[in-house]
Amino acid sequence: MASAVVLPLLLLFVVLSGSTASVVDQHAAGVDEINYIVLETSSWLKPETVCSGLMSSPHPNITNWLPLTRPYGPCSSGSSAAPPAADLLWSDQHRADYIQWKLSAAAVGVSLATIPDEPSKSDVQMSNMLKVNTGNNDSPPQSKATALAATGGREQLPGVVQTVVLDTASDVAWLQCSPCPAPACYPQTDVLYDPSKSSASGIFSCNSATCRQLGPYANGCLNNQCQYRVQYPDGRSSSGTYIYDLLTLTPTASVPKFLFGCSHAVQGQFSGSAAGIMALGGGPESLVSQTASMYGRVFSHCFAATASRTGFFILGVPRVASWRYVLTPLLKIPALPPTYYMVRLQAITVAGQQIAVPPTVFAPGAALDSRTAITRLPPTAYQALRQAFRDRMTMYRPAPPKGPLDTCYDMTGVRTFALPRITLVFDRNAAVELDPSAVLYEGSGCLAFAAGPNDLVPGIIGYVQLQTLEVLYNIPAGLVGFRHAAC
Repeated sequence: MASAVVLPLLLLFVVLSGSTASVVDQHAAGVDEINYIVLETSSWLKPETVCSGLMSSPHPNITNWLPLTRPYGPCSSGSSAAPPAADLLWSDQHRADYIQWKLSAAAVGVSLATIPDEPSKSDVQMSNMLKVNTGNNDSPPQSKATALAATGGREQLPGVVQTVVLDTASDVAWLQCSPCPAPACYPQTDVLYDPSKSSASGIFSCNSATCRQLGPYANGCLNNQCQYRVQYPDGRSSSGTYIYDLLTLTPTASVPKFLFGCSHAVQGQFSGSAAGIMALGGGPESLVSQTASMYGRVFSHCFAATASRTGFFILGVPRVASWRYVLTPLLKIPALPPTYYMVRLQAITVAGQQIAVPPTVFAPGAALDSRTAITRLPPTAYQALRQAFRDRMTMYRPAPPKGPLDTCYDMTGVRTFALPRITLVFDRNAAVELDPSAVLYEGSGCLAFAAGPNDLVPGIIGYVQLQTLEVLYNIPAGLVGFRHAAC
């Protein structure tokens, strides 16, 4: 598979610029820039229409990295329009509810209200996505010029390009496979993957060791072919035949006999008409586990702050000095499946002041999830964060809530505004200051955090709060690292 991922989130602070300076502008001009960031509202008026790519090369001389782009921005190969923010927030809430329901039952035995096992109402997400190549002889011979045009200027790789959603909270990778007629399958941007055109592909019999080890993802047998089914936290699902084929990531990085689902039935559409899911969870079926002998179960990602920029995904240890990362432990919770990567917050600061929250509130930990947008905090922590933020934003006009986002502002007529700096402090005093794009949700002028169901339920660190950070997962060492301003 080739490589090019799509990122979820574009943080657009939509405001109308006034013709004269206001008192608010004067306040922003003289603000304490140690604890606040002064932003020009004109830079948030509308998204850029041209892709600016990477701000800089993520790692010198490293070959096993892939670009990440958002599904609906100028860096994406897809042509579909971005869904309404309300639909994205609704879908995000459904996914967060399901994950927290699942985590709470497994980790702390808390019984929450049953989350309906149904697809999201909007069937949309702005999830992180990645382009890979599957197969080895799918494509007919092409001239070099034609090949470069077809792949957006990238070197042509074996097989067909497939755009997949990056998912750190699932284990089984899958692609829509031919035959896959509607409505069982949905339209996708890429050519439909056809395993019959690849001499490197193969199936597993129902009594094979691989099939027997699918565990909760096993879905019986059909014509002596191993079947799988994956149910996602937001109600979407995929089912079909469990197979293998050559996965090509870059010209120098490929995975022979990569195991994944050949999907013939999908419930719910995925971001930007993606071809499927690239699972990065801790289970044995994921890309991370399958490439353990090559990359040591180490990977990292960086989500760009806007749709006109490109982030990146890397397999293996990055070639960056270790001191540039702040490190926090991965939590070991035996009751949880290995899929989830759990960390623990220990404090939050707003404009340099730590909010008053007892440490026990953060005790259940939080899952890092590349497909949940908005971070969910324990209600006690969220209420304290919200109040501290509101206290420092009193000079701006409040606006009505938008979905789960209840702290919003109307910046009409404001030319510049002062945004209080927010820092998440993880276990071992790993302080991570958030980028402005991680504080206000795209196009809404709203604080990009929400409350979870109760203080006993594990939280979720969403991808919005991770924007511009390289997040390094070193599973054997039991560590997660954060590197500032990486993309």
